[in-house]
Amino acid sequence: MARKPQFAEAHVLLPGLPDALASEAAPGHLGHRERLRQKLLTAGPEALADYELLELLLFFAILRQDTKPVARALVARFGSFANVLAAPAAELREVKGVGDAAIAVIKAAQAAGLRMLRAEVRDQPVLNNWDRLLAYLTAVMAREPIEQFRILFLDTRNRLIADEAQARGTVNHTPVYPREVVKRCLELGATALILVHNHPSGDPTPSRADVEMTAEVKAAAAVLGILLHDHLIIGNGRHVSFRREGLL
Repeated sequence: MARKPQFAEAHVLLPGLPDALASEAAPGHLGHRERLRQKLLTAGPEALADYELLELLLFFAILRQDTKPVARALVARFGSFANVLAAPAAELREVKGVGDAAIAVIKAAQAAGLRMLRAEVRDQPVLNNWDRLLAYLTAVMAREPIEQFRILFLDTRNRLIADEAQARGTVNHTPVYPREVVKRCLELGATALILVHNHPSGDPTPSRADVEMTAEVKAAAAVLGILLHDHLIIGNGRHVSFRREGLL
């Protein structure tokens, strides 16, 4: 006996039918998928709830079942679309229905967003695009569960040469070595830099160790004519600039 073809998508199932008819005629979740696609295309992404955006992503990973329960469970667990994208793979896998394929799609979406934000600050004077820089750094670091120390290396026109994660520490401490910071500046030909690290607690208030380390890096860089523009601490929806706070 010939095997019945498996359902794939509404347009494959019912070729030649208008979108609306195909959507209504398609069985179960296939019709819902087509309606959600049309909502995105006609009303735009702002018309979609967080779980609906996740549903669209999960279409590419979960082919033969309704993705709404998984999407809703992810938002319930992590709180928002952005938090789901930033969540560690191990924690994503704890949500029922989320496997390697779903994690790969979620992490690809996160990477795409970060690359778009990074592109907006690259090849432009960083100091003249401060809001975009903060948007990028917040996306990269605000939801990190442990401290991460990054350095933005700049050229003579304050354009970004490199953005590098130098160290990862514990939930409240990251070791930083001024000699290594300066050495990397020389390797890249950087004439200025911006230090950045996150506080996983969400509170960006500098600690005494933060202030002392910044002074040490500034002094070591100055010996070789390298300017420390700022040290930024990224919290949850907030940040602190050492320069604006008079700490630099």
